[in-house]
Amino acid sequence: MTFYLNEAVQAIAESIRFDSSSDKRTAKMPFGKGAYDCLVHFLSLAEHLGFETHNYDGYAGEVVYGTGEEFAILCHLDVVPAGDGWTKPPFGGLIEDGKIWGRGAVDDKGPAVCVLYALKRLKDEGFVPSKKIKLIVGCNEESGWACIEHYRDVTSLPDTGFSPDADFPVIYAEKGILHVRLHFPLARAPFLFLEGGKSANMVCDFCTATARSVGGARAKELGLETAGNKLISRGKSAHGSTPEQGVNAMLPLLEYFARRNGDVRRAVDCVFGDIYGLKALADETGHLTLSPNIVKYRKGELQILCDIRYPATMTVERVYEKLALFGVKYETVHHQAPLFHEKDSPLIQTLLGVYEECTGKKAEPIAIGGGTYARALKCGVGFGPEMPGDAPVIHQADEYITVERVELLLNIYKMAIERLTK
Repeated sequence: MTFYLNEAVQAIAESIRFDSSSDKRTAKMPFGKGAYDCLVHFLSLAEHLGFETHNYDGYAGEVVYGTGEEFAILCHLDVVPAGDGWTKPPFGGLIEDGKIWGRGAVDDKGPAVCVLYALKRLKDEGFVPSKKIKLIVGCNEESGWACIEHYRDVTSLPDTGFSPDADFPVIYAEKGILHVRLHFPLARAPFLFLEGGKSANMVCDFCTATARSVGGARAKELGLETAGNKLISRGKSAHGSTPEQGVNAMLPLLEYFARRNGDVRRAVDCVFGDIYGLKALADETGHLTLSPNIVKYRKGELQILCDIRYPATMTVERVYEKLALFGVKYETVHHQAPLFHEKDSPLIQTLLGVYEECTGKKAEPIAIGGGTYARALKCGVGFGPEMPGDAPVIHQADEYITVERVELLLNIYKMAIERLTK
């Protein structure tokens, strides 16, 4: 059995038990009590294992090992909201059927703990790195990156490193991330209230409206639940970068109203029908993805917040040109420029070699639509924890990580750190 496997499994379960989704801030806890307590727990564990740690005002923390040129391993302890549809307690940290269940198991508490115990094993073996390894854990990755901005303000962010918050074998490119809020004006809105979605980067899995009048047959045809004038639509959550893996609850509800209101029809045609060809934008890193994830009816407007992941070799201006064709007001809520590295760079080739040695599989670097802390570095890449063929669980109900995967991650990250910092 891999050294520290049992300890890592228990530590992941303990970390999951903190609901570290974004919550009401205080002076001491910038992202809420759950995120702060989870950070304190992680740093306390690292101290117990014999490492130097720093808590940067509740925004982020770090575990330090070695001296010299700095090397970063960037993880996050915050999570998206649990959402609906769970059959296991989302913050229970249940260990059952060879799996650790709960929000954050894969994204990204499990990998963070695995890196920590990989460092512990190297330390026990007497490994002396030639670099100062900084295991940096943020508390706001899912909703804005204020944690990394604060970290940059108060200390030094290394130029090089990796983030275990993506996919194997190794990520050479990440698409640009753009969150935009579209304002569709409604004349004679057919509803008094409409709202759905919980997070900008999470496929809407629940949407509800209060209609001025309800056509029962039409509602049933679209799979909607009715209670008087209230309509409810249920879907399936997924990561905003892979909307095809979810079922958007917003669409059938909007389709219901679009059948009798031209303004709603236009909104549906723009964001779901893609009548202006946003999704046709493509390069070697894939097509643009568009996921309408939050909707609200406010002051005569249907406001739809969309998660757009655009090709890594394109500029955001190309996307804005397409959005202008919608003919409605829009605002940029969040933007991260793409990440792109040459596939034959030393960092990518070293990590690719580690993956192939530990798994026995030949592979090529890949591009993803997800965004990781790696793009905060001058030379950073995503490296695990998801494997090709994994069932999608990130940002979905019943997220889990297998004990077998934890064991593999402990070995992969130990070897990767050793080779990159020897």
